[in-house]
Amino acid sequence: MSCYAVSLTKLLKAPSAPKPGGLKDMGKSLRQQRAGKGSLTFINPDHIHPGPAKYPPPSDRTLEGMVKEFVHDPGRYVPLARVVLADGTEFLMPAAEGMYVGQKIQVGPDAEPRFGNVLPLSKIPEGTPVFNVELRPGDGGKLSRSAGSYAVVLSRSGDVVKVLLPSKREKELKASCRATVGVPAGAGRIEKPLLKAGNSYYKYKVKGTKWPTVRGVAMNAANHPFGGGFHQHEGRPTTVSRNAPPGRKVGHIAARRTGRRTR
Repeated sequence: MSCYAVSLTKLLKAPSAPKPGGLKDMGKSLRQQRAGKGSLTFINPDHIHPGPAKYPPPSDRTLEGMVKEFVHDPGRYVPLARVVLADGTEFLMPAAEGMYVGQKIQVGPDAEPRFGNVLPLSKIPEGTPVFNVELRPGDGGKLSRSAGSYAVVLSRSGDVVKVLLPSKREKELKASCRATVGVPAGAGRIEKPLLKAGNSYYKYKVKGTKWPTVRGVAMNAANHPFGGGFHQHEGRPTTVSRNAPPGRKVGHIAARRTGRRTR
């Protein structure tokens, strides 16, 4: 047999099986690892939102504005009010309960503490419900913005105002932080049940949230540290170190305690 025939015979041979200890299928990365890459599956569809809902830059003047219309933002449950000020400034803000088209509101340090008006916390009486509270002066509003959630002005002491947040936590803010007097519209949203998975689909479709969410114990062992086994169980401690590698950092991360509280 010639050398050419021998080499051709070797090429036509079936590939041999991989040796033990070679490369194996490592499975896919965890959900939070895939979300960190920022693919279209996890990105927020910001093209459907009408715009940012925040106050205009701070000013020493008090301007009167008018509510032109209400805008539905698919990503949030509180309607947005489009307000046009006397100087032509136009902005979106979470609408207050009872607000109507054509209503005149005031924005500035000398505004009256009536519902719908925007003014600093130092000018709002104690016990008044407020929402869209600024965390830092001029940031446009960060706290108590969701439908039906509101904060309460508790007390003032110098340049600091103490506010009771919807989480029942008291927070001290600068007196120059602005807020809207009243309660944000859309309260009672969670009282209506979703009833079916289709409603949840459309609920999360307009948000930057991956849905549905699969439990780790329901996955295969190649896809999650808690996966695999003949029964759905974690198979390892659910508490994990803060310095754990990304492929293991699941469960109760850097937990101080777990389980039910004992009285």
